[in-house]
Amino acid sequence: MVRSGGRGWYAKVLAAALGVTAVAGLTSFWNAQLGATEGRPAQGVSAPPAQAPGRKAAPVSADIAHASDAGAHSVNITIDDGPDPVWTPEVLQVLRDHGVKATFCMVGTQARAHPDLVKAVVAAGHRLCDHTVSHDVTMDRKSKAYQSQQILDAERMITKASGGVRPLYYRAPGGAFTPYSRHLAASRGMRPLGWNIDSKDFERPGTSAMVATVKDEISNGPTLLFHDAGGDRSQTVAALREVLPWLKEQGYSFGFPVR
Repeated sequence: MVRSGGRGWYAKVLAAALGVTAVAGLTSFWNAQLGATEGRPAQGVSAPPAQAPGRKAAPVSADIAHASDAGAHSVNITIDDGPDPVWTPEVLQVLRDHGVKATFCMVGTQARAHPDLVKAVVAAGHRLCDHTVSHDVTMDRKSKAYQSQQILDAERMITKASGGVRPLYYRAPGGAFTPYSRHLAASRGMRPLGWNIDSKDFERPGTSAMVATVKDEISNGPTLLFHDAGGDRSQTVAALREVLPWLKEQGYSFGFPVR
């Protein structure tokens, strides 16, 4: 999500994160996430290669990904900051209604607090993304030790909450990437993930405004940014209900970000 001030919710998350200790050299096993519910690959979406238990995740590119793995005329739906007990189920229902898979960029403390929702996201065929422990949008101005703690602890929290499914991407809060954080995440098998279209839903500008933003900026690239936590996300849910069928009407398919 974009940088923004006045987020009391994140202050609470940050406070909750202060007791989290750094985790280095994490060797959790890799369980490949499927591209569709009940293990059936979604059309135009390839599942990541499986990795044997006990092995480290294979490194991926440290370049920030924007493209879709489903081809040139496709989009990636990405959902940030959850999971949230009120809004994540609503977002999941909209995605289910329209047969769309998404990438959920989860805050570590939220994943730890709501493991049932993390498992529900995975069970529905969506992919996981590491969005750090406490969503600090000033990470690019912090020490390497702090960046490492935020990324690796969140990876551990999300993997544990999911029942062993590891995040495949890393999205820096507010886009606060550094060369160090990108290469650290990539070495853990998490592709740095950017976005092309910010729906501005965090500002709650109204459903119509969010839909108009997507329609006006769809030529900017395939990766769309929405949120399922951090406050009232009813406008986001309503916007997704309009945006998803509109994208289909324009001939777009849905994929995952490239890895």
